[in-house]
Amino acid sequence: MIRTEHLTKDYNGRHAVDDLTMEIGQGEIFGFLGPNGAGKSTTILMLVGMIEPTAGQCFIDEIEVARNPLKVKDIIGYLPEDVGFYGNMTAEQNLDYYARFYPMEASERSKRIKDLLELVHLDGVTQKAGEYSRGMRQRLGLAQALINDPKVLFLDEPTANLDPEGVREYRDLIAHLSDEGKTILVSSHILSEVREVCKTVGLLVKGRLVAKGTIEDVARVLGPADGDLIQIVLETEEQLPRIEDLAIVSMETDGNRAMIRATSDIRSRIVTTLSEQGVHVREISVCTPDIEDVFMSIYRR
Repeated sequence: MIRTEHLTKDYNGRHAVDDLTMEIGQGEIFGFLGPNGAGKSTTILMLVGMIEPTAGQCFIDEIEVARNPLKVKDIIGYLPEDVGFYGNMTAEQNLDYYARFYPMEASERSKRIKDLLELVHLDGVTQKAGEYSRGMRQRLGLAQALINDPKVLFLDEPTANLDPEGVREYRDLIAHLSDEGKTILVSSHILSEVREVCKTVGLLVKGRLVAKGTIEDVARVLGPADGDLIQIVLETEEQLPRIEDLAIVSMETDGNRAMIRATSDIRSRIVTTLSEQGVHVREISVCTPDIEDVFMSIYRR
């Protein structure tokens, strides 16, 4: 549904996006991760047809964006990081203005606006948008992004201004939209939020995609760098004896539990050693770094 081929954008001789090739399938919720300046927003602007690439191509539902920007806009929705509205108009009036860009009859437009305001819990709100809190503006922005019932939805920092209740409602809504078959790209710095809603993620570093896949895939590919230690959690049925192995750097024990730091994955050797001593292993696993640890490790490197 979303596809880029060697997508590149240069500013003053510098690659903001550098040879980006990726594909996101229909119904997928994709998390786009990276620090400020990584190129996430630039990529989204090319995907929604607001800027043209320096090189390469991007496609939405097999439509090349640069050649058919208006056609693409018919099937996408976009919530920018800094959403803007006409401050002297109500939510309903703002949505009606945006809806008129699409081929909708008046009755269809009215029903769509009513349903969307209910969906984002702004129904019955009569104050002008200029008086809205940032969270209310974010809700209205999400409704505006859905006004044309898009196949593909681009969300740039969608939970930045929402309270905890708003975040919970956002998660439920994203899951519902995905179940309807919509493809959703979420760009966010809030890593825990990405983990909650996204099925796959991609990490962008200096305009380049360094990893893409499930959270587990990314943690495995971009986990500890060469020379970093592996943490092994061990639990036995009996009291833990001291384990001797050249790969073990440290071992912290507490009764029948231990946290072992080693230079390699030596779980099989540990099990064999304990078995020879008559100690039964209840559980042994490697601590996989979570996405926050992986994320921070990448930029430190």
